[in-house]
Formats: sequence, C-alpha cells, structure tokens
Amino acid sequence: MRAHARLEVAADRDRSGRVRTRISRLRSDAPLVLRPTAAVEPTGRWNPHGAAHVALAAAAAGPIGGDHLRLDVEVAAGAALVVRSVAATLVLPGPHGRPSRTETHLRVAPAGTLVWLPEPVIAAGRCDHHATTRIDLEPGARLLAREELLLGRHGETPGTVHQRLRVTLAGRPLHDQEFAVGPDVPGWHGPAVTGGHRALGTLLVITPDARPADPTPTSTGADTAVMRLTPTATLLTVLADDALTLRRHLDRGMTGPPADCDTQRGSGLPEPAETHMPKGRVTSGN
Repeated sequence: MRAHARLEVAADRDRSGRVRTRISRLRSDAPLVLRPTAAVEPTGRWNPHGAAHVALAAAAAGPIGGDHLRLDVEVAAGAALVVRSVAATLVLPGPHGRPSRTETHLRVAPAGTLVWLPEPVIAAGRCDHHATTRIDLEPGARLLAREELLLGRHGETPGTVHQRLRVTLAGRPLHDQEFAVGPDVPGWHGPAVTGGHRALGTLLVITPDARPADPTPTSTGADTAVMRLTPTATLLTVLADDALTLRRHLDRGMTGPPADCDTQRGSGLPEPAETHMPKGRVTSGN
C-alpha cells in the first residue's frame, strides 16, 4: 500500500486583531486520516494561542511490510499547529518479507510554531521498518517534537527498526541522527545502544530565543541525556523500561513556552493599531 497525506496551515487575524491559525489544506489518504479537533492542551505549557489542532488517525492496521506511507506538514509564517495521533502505531511484518517505510516531512516558516506529539511506534516481532523524519525550519520558527519507540509488545521479541531524524535551520543542517535496533542489528541491546531497555524516546525543543532553559528530567527509572545542539536547540533522549516511564520523563521537558504565548508576535502580518504585545519568553525547561 502507498499513501500520501498533506496538511497545511496559515495565519489570519480575527476581528479583535489577534492571530488565528486556519487549516488551508487537509488531504487524507488512507490509512493516513487527518481530522481537525478541538483544542487539547499539550502536556506542560506548549499551547500556542490560536493554534490549529489536528489528529492523525489510522484507517487500517500497520504499516505492514511493503507499505510506503508519507505525510507532509507545512506551517506558514505566524501560524501555530498542534498535531497528535489518536493511538499508537503498531508496525507489523508483511506476507512477502518486504520492509515497510514511513516518511514525514515537516516545514515551519518564520515565526511559525509546530507542536508534534505522535503516540509511540510499537515494533512488533519480525517487522522490518524504516522511518525517516525531516524537519525544515526557517529563522524564528518554534518546534516541539516528540518521538517514542517501543521494542515489541509485552513479552515479545521486537522486529527491526531503522530511524532517521534530520533537522535543518535556514537551509543548514542542525541535527542528523540515525539509529537501528532489533534482531538484525548487531549489538543493538548493548550498553552503547539501548542498554537492555525496551522504550526509547526523544524530545527536540527549538526556539528563537537565546539560551532556553534545559529540560529537567530525573534519572530514577530511566537513563536520560540532555544535549545542547545550539544556544536555542535542546535534545532530550530517554531510555526506559516501559512506555509510562518513558512518557513521564519526556513530559518533564515540555514546560515551555508560556501558555499565553501569542503567535502574532513576529508573525509577519500587519500589526493592528494600539496593540500591546506580551513579552513572554519561550523556554524548554522549568
């Protein structure tokens, strides 16, 4: 099965002069089904004012071996978008032994905000899955992106998963990470990779503000690492024994920006007369 879904949002001003985000294009392609939803506040305070909220649902099982699924998301200047998925993604083996593939391409224009919060990917036994996520940011863009991977269902030996995350800022590479886990990868459960853990996750926070605060995870029940990619970009990596512990530690990094963050600041849209702009600072920690 091949599918290609697309989502685009743009920024407009309402009658009061505040910026609101509207969905300018929404194209589903089963099994990738996109649905506008009511505002659901993300964990922590990443809840941009006037943001559009969209849920990604699966209209069929999988991806299954042989499937090739692609999702493109574009956030225009000054717009804000929160994307969630309805449920975890269970990657399954196919009948012909071919790998499955997913491609996700996220683009955020200047002063745009994207909160990307998919549910975990579960690598079922005997699967062979290749996942690529590419994020292209323009100067002034804000990003919160969470990725979680669970190695098999309860008591199950996982399949093989290859993941790559590539991030560019103003057309220049910012972060490019690739890893592989599973029975076909030598040493995948060793201390240099998973250390025997069955849940892996990352949280990437990028803001236009200098020196955002660090996420503040604790180390109890999970191995965590905080890496400063640039003065405005932070990567939190977590290894845990289960999905609940993993999510709890990733959530500790989601404490900014301020809940009253107004997307009209720096949106590139004409400023209404006599409008007072809040001076909230976007951070990635407490």
